Amino acid sequence: MSSSGKGQSVVNSAAEVAKAWHYAIEGARGDTQKVIVEEFIDFEIEITLLTVKQWDAPTLFCPPIGHRQERGDYQESWQPTDNISEAQIVQAQKIAQKVTDALGGAGIFGMEFFITKDEVIFSGLSPRPHDTGMVTLVSQNLNEFELHLRTILGLPIPKIEVFSPSASAVILASEHLERIVFANVSEALAIPDVDIRLFGKPDSRPYRRMGVALAKGDTVARAREKATTAASKVVIRGTSPD
Repeated sequence: MSSSGKGQSVVNSAAEVAKAWHYAIEGARGDTQKVIVEEFIDFEIEITLLTVKQWDAPTLFCPPIGHRQERGDYQESWQPTDNISEAQIVQAQKIAQKVTDALGGAGIFGMEFFITKDEVIFSGLSPRPHDTGMVTLVSQNLNEFELHLRTILGLPIPKIEVFSPSASAVILASEHLERIVFANVSEALAIPDVDIRLFGKPDSRPYRRMGVALAKGDTVARAREKATTAASKVVIRGTSPD
């Protein structure tokens, strides 16, 4: 039981199994003696299919969100995504509906899939708004948080629409700091069609996500470039815990 790559490692030989086991147990949430073992999938793209399960209405789907991860953590996401056919989207939707129908309840589910040349492979889910789905704060008429609330409250969702190619890029910390402040935010916001969301975390550690840059563009490639540029301009400052 983990999240965001905590306790995750790659095992290349039997000699590395014990070390990986202890690292997984130490990184788990709660007291457990079970770990998940996964195999590598040679995929073309990894997507999040935001699945909106309603109480008394049909299940809805946001257009697929492409994303890139490092160290088991999301680094950037974009919508719409390419490298996926309409038939693959339909297949992912069928899998997502089957899983969420079995789970029950109502709300938005972040369903993750590997898209290979021949298959659509379900890889995991979050029963809540998804980190990669933060791109919907600028891309859609209703973002993932609004969809989550409307669904739980039983409010109508007439349509889900993507307005323009959009992207998100995380603002990462590089060291352990306390009493966090952010610099150069104005420089990031000077880029047209860019927004910055800071998470308000009280301290940082290497690779901790402290915020996200959001951008719109004429193309997905342009939106991704603007988002990563904006994220790189924000500087995280604070005091060393030592």
